[in-house]
Amino acid sequence: MDVALGAELYRVMLRIRRVEERVRDLYALGRMPGFIHLSIGQEGVAAGACAPLRPDDAVTSTHRGHGHYLAKGGSLPGLVAELYGKATGCCRGKGGSMHIADVAAGYLGANGVLTAGLPLACGVGLSAKMRGTDQVCVAIFGDGAANRGPFHESVNLAAVWRLPVVFLCENNWWASTTAFSASTAGGSVAARAAGYGVPGATVDGNDVLAVHAEVAAAVARARAGAGPSLVEARTVRWQGHFEGDAQAYRERAEAAEGRRTDPILRLADRLRAAGAWDETRAKATEEAILAELDDAVAFAEASPDPPAAAALEDLFVEDA
Repeated sequence: MDVALGAELYRVMLRIRRVEERVRDLYALGRMPGFIHLSIGQEGVAAGACAPLRPDDAVTSTHRGHGHYLAKGGSLPGLVAELYGKATGCCRGKGGSMHIADVAAGYLGANGVLTAGLPLACGVGLSAKMRGTDQVCVAIFGDGAANRGPFHESVNLAAVWRLPVVFLCENNWWASTTAFSASTAGGSVAARAAGYGVPGATVDGNDVLAVHAEVAAAVARARAGAGPSLVEARTVRWQGHFEGDAQAYRERAEAAEGRRTDPILRLADRLRAAGAWDETRAKATEEAILAELDDAVAFAEASPDPPAAAALEDLFVEDA
């Protein structure tokens, strides 16, 4: 195991976990408006998928995208301020949890419209191909999105045009409140890759090193001009579909299984087995994350709300 990579993936996953736990608690106190969709327990997918990417590569995401944004290098103060709806947020307080975007970080948007990021990723891939760069776009989507038309249209188009796009299904077994087994024929999203003549692979989404290896291989193929790939990372959603979801549609044992296969603890065990675990370093990492998070929350709470006039801004492109 690459110890340096393992240590960094651990830091990224722990940072996402602590941020989302704080967001959960603040939302429960009524400090944040709108809906919040958390990815607690799914950190292995975000960290593993974004680590092989360069700053100039791109990611399109979902309504459950806080972790993807942070893993891609997005601003923590900007994220928290956006969740508060403040003018200092990465979308100036206009996007909220489901519409986080930050072009400077290569994070081209979470999206409240199911599957909407996949056609956008094709556009990004086409742009890179036409400009002659070797940039890659990773399009992250959920298992429910795999059953909508834009999924098929996007993978087909990317395959026909050999676009540098990695389609990454973050399969947490639930499309809102509909079970994967009740909505997806064939039992696999990755198996659909064969219908488009592209590589397809299923990976344990709670094994961050496995996610990293599979996505890194797909990114390398795309960067070399070999076209798209489809990766299905299977994980477990610990929380409800949204905060406040009673989860009457599923058994408690499922979330318990997710905690048993916690991607953060699994990686810690592997680092320990490799003789690379340092309790002092782990504690320092945790303390640094919590201090950074405290500062981000303080920044958000001290930030102003957007002025009323801002509602009329960012609507049209200015003439050059």
